[in-house]
Amino acid sequence: MRFYDLTLILIAPVRRALAVAFAGFVLALAGCASTGGSQAQAAQQPKNIIIMLADGASSTQWDFGRYSSKVLRQRQFATTDIVFKNGTLGLLSTHPSDAYVVDSAAAGTAMSTGFKVNNAAVAVTPDGKHVPTVMEVAKARGKRIGLVTTATVYDATPAAFSLHALSRRDSQGLVDQYLALESDVLMGGGADYFLPAGTPGGKRKDGKDIIAAFRARGYQIARNTAELKAATGARLLGLFAEEDMDFELDRDPAREPTTAEMAAAALRALSRHSPNGFVLLVENENVDTAGHANDAASLMHALWAFDDAVGVALEFQRRTPDTLVIITGDHETGGFSPTYAQKDLSTLSSRNRFYTGDEQLRMLGRITMSLNRVKEELGKKPSGEVLDKLLAGHFPGFRLDPDLRELILNQKTRERNFTYLPQNLLGRMVARQTGYYWGTSGHTPEPAVVGAIGPGAELFRGYQDNTDFGRHLHRLIQGR
Repeated sequence: MRFYDLTLILIAPVRRALAVAFAGFVLALAGCASTGGSQAQAAQQPKNIIIMLADGASSTQWDFGRYSSKVLRQRQFATTDIVFKNGTLGLLSTHPSDAYVVDSAAAGTAMSTGFKVNNAAVAVTPDGKHVPTVMEVAKARGKRIGLVTTATVYDATPAAFSLHALSRRDSQGLVDQYLALESDVLMGGGADYFLPAGTPGGKRKDGKDIIAAFRARGYQIARNTAELKAATGARLLGLFAEEDMDFELDRDPAREPTTAEMAAAALRALSRHSPNGFVLLVENENVDTAGHANDAASLMHALWAFDDAVGVALEFQRRTPDTLVIITGDHETGGFSPTYAQKDLSTLSSRNRFYTGDEQLRMLGRITMSLNRVKEELGKKPSGEVLDKLLAGHFPGFRLDPDLRELILNQKTRERNFTYLPQNLLGRMVARQTGYYWGTSGHTPEPAVVGAIGPGAELFRGYQDNTDFGRHLHRLIQGR
C-alpha cells in the first residue's frame, strides 16, 4: 500500500497532525538549505586571486610539460597533476573581434575585461572605449595588485590586464600608465622604456627616468636576482633585462631570477598590509616565444619554469586557503604536434617509422642553447663554419640536412607561415629526428585550457569564451 493511500484511512486529527509535522520538517529543510546556500555563496568569494598564465600554452603543451617532467626530472607537473586533476577544468574559445586567430593583446584584453577587441588593441574596444581591466577593478576595490612576466612588463599580456592603448606597440605610453596606476608589484624585462635614450639600454624619447620616479614613490628597485631576494618592502619594481628576459637555456641566474623566484617575491610583497587581499598575474612569456621559434627544447624548460612557479602559488594557497589559483594560457602558439614520422624518405614503409618517446625526449634534454640565441650568434650573415660549430657544441646527436642548411645560409623560409629565421628551420631539424613537429610559427585557434582551484573555481568549468573568463574575474573581485 502506498503512503498516500494509507493517509486516506487515517482519522482526520492524525492526518492534520502529520500534515503540520511534515510542513514544519519541509520548512526546516528549506531554512537549512537557504542558510547553507548563502554561506556557500559567501565562501566562494576569494580574498586573493593568483592568475598563472603561460602565454601560448594549450592542451598539447601542458601534456608535454607533464610527460617531459616525469621522464627527465622525475617530478610531478603540478599544473596537470594537481590543479587540472583535482580542481575545476575548462576550455576557452579565443577569437578576437576582427579575425579567427587572436594575438596576445586581444586575448589578454578579453580575459581581463570581458570584451572582444581587435588584434593589437589593449583594453580599447573597436569603437574606441576604454573598458575596465582586472587590475583597475581590483585596485578600485581596495585590493593590492601585482604583475610578473618574463617578457617586457609593457608587453601585451601584462598591459592588457592593467592598461589601455590603441596599439600594443606604444611601449613608452604603456610605461607611463604603469607609473600612474602604481601597481604594488611590477616585475619582468623592459628596462629600456623606463630609461632615457643616451643612458645604457635606454630608449625613452622624453628624457625621463621612470625607475627614479618609482623609487621616489617608495618602491624598492631590483635589477638582479640578489637585489630581488633582498627586497623586503611592500612595493616592488623589478626590471631584470633591457628587453625580454632570457630562455632558461640561456639565462644567467645571477642577473635574471626564475619565474618561481619572481612569484615568491611578489607574494611576499603583496601579502604585506593587505586586509582586502590582492590580485596577482604571473606570466611566463617564454612558452609563447619558444612556440614562435619552433623550439621544443626551450618550450620544455619554459614549461618547467612555469610549473615551478605554480608550486609556489599552491604553497601560498595551502597557507592561505581563501586564495583562488587559476592556471591558463591565452592561445596556442606554433601548432605544436609531437607525432610519429619516417626516419628518412628512402621508403614510406612502416618499418622506417619511429614514434616519438623517451629516447627522442632525451635528445631534446641534451640541447643547451635556445634557437633564438643561435640566431644571435649567427648574426645577419650566417656562415657555415659558425653554424656547424654551434650545432656541434649545443645540439649533440643532431644532423642538419642539406636542404635546411641551404635555406639557413641563404636566409630563406620553407613556407609562408614560417617567418622566424633561422629558428623555424632549426626547429624542423630537431623535428625530423625527434618527432616534435610544428604547424606554424604563429598562433592557432585551439581553445585555451583553464584550471582553477580554490574559492570561486567552479565558475571556470566547461566550454566558455575568453570574455567569460574576464567577467568571472570581475564578479569575484567585486564580490557579486
